[in-house]
Amino acid sequence: MRHRVDGRLFGRTANQRKALLRGLVNSLIEHQRIETTVAKAKEVRKIAEKMVTLGIRGDLHAKRLAFAYLSNRTSLAKLFGEIAPRFSGRNGGYLRIMHTRNRVNDSAPMAVIEFIDYGALRKTEEAKAEKKKQEK
Repeated sequence: MRHRVDGRLFGRTANQRKALLRGLVNSLIEHQRIETTVAKAKEVRKIAEKMVTLGIRGDLHAKRLAFAYLSNRTSLAKLFGEIAPRFSGRNGGYLRIMHTRNRVNDSAPMAVIEFIDYGALRKTEEAKAEKKKQEK
């Protein structure tokens, strides 16, 4: 029985599962939007929201805790420099999961996980790129 057993195993050993989730969290922080299966997205959301909370704290201990999980200096810098300041006035709920489709190969339900302000952020970046094109 699985009474009160938390988390998904994904049919992997503990080391493989940890590496999978670390890679997904790093990709999410780097790209701010990724597509994966629904189950993986739900597990990634738990970890990524904790990382953003550490980023909001911003002290040395929080940086060390985040680096112990991420172990990628560019992701860590982006988390503490760009992502966390955007959510400084918010008490959780930094990510959104949107169900998209079923994968063709195995009919696995897919989802997009993104930061909640991703749409507005993308629009401003597109506007800046369009303005540069017009200037040239």
